[in-house]
Amino acid sequence: MPGNGPVRFGGRPSGKGPAHRLAPRRSVDPTRTVREQFLVELGERAAASVTGLAELNRLLAAWIDTQYHVTAHSETGQPPLRRWHAALPSPLPLPAPAQLAEAFLWSERRKVTKTATVSLHGNTYQVDPALAGRYVELAFDPFDLTRIDVRHDKQPAGTATPFTIGRHSHPKARPEHPGPAEPTGIDYLRVLDDTRGRQLQGQVNYAALLDAAPAGQIPGQLDLTLLPGALTGGDHS
Repeated sequence: MPGNGPVRFGGRPSGKGPAHRLAPRRSVDPTRTVREQFLVELGERAAASVTGLAELNRLLAAWIDTQYHVTAHSETGQPPLRRWHAALPSPLPLPAPAQLAEAFLWSERRKVTKTATVSLHGNTYQVDPALAGRYVELAFDPFDLTRIDVRHDKQPAGTATPFTIGRHSHPKARPEHPGPAEPTGIDYLRVLDDTRGRQLQGQVNYAALLDAAPAGQIPGQLDLTLLPGALTGGDHS
């Protein structure tokens, strides 16, 4: 599948879900391509020099992008990447803001007390009295525990009204604070300067020609004084 995500090797899935029922009746091993193609290309000698999973993922991603995705598949006759792009709708549908917000919510299951309250990490909330004694799902932004959406049997059941708030964020929520970038050892500005110099090699610098031309002479005009036997003054006709 297209993508450069981390590679995880595990056992075959168990159970008979929808994907299993719709799959071909012959056995399908999702790691077969990796074993029979990528690991063969890697070889024992090259594999011995791999320092860890991160490097192995990088090598696999390079092989997928430059070899597997662009080579015709033996069964479909098409490169996997081209076949995948052909199946994509055009233009790609964009999720609504509400769908994006929903995708990043956290949730936890709680039992509503007899007084129609629920607790979440030291906070107490009031919910619909009809939910007393039932299990509900609390969906929330981990960085803002003042608003909790309540769901029962996967259906919306209103919001939880804050009753006692002692914590405003989930204890496991960690804001991202990226540290200073490590120096790469590459002089980026020098690289840009060299690239620009190569681009300018094939161009004519008219400004420089104008500065170098003698006063009163048009750039590119022949200077008769530089010719052998040139006329240096007076009428020699």
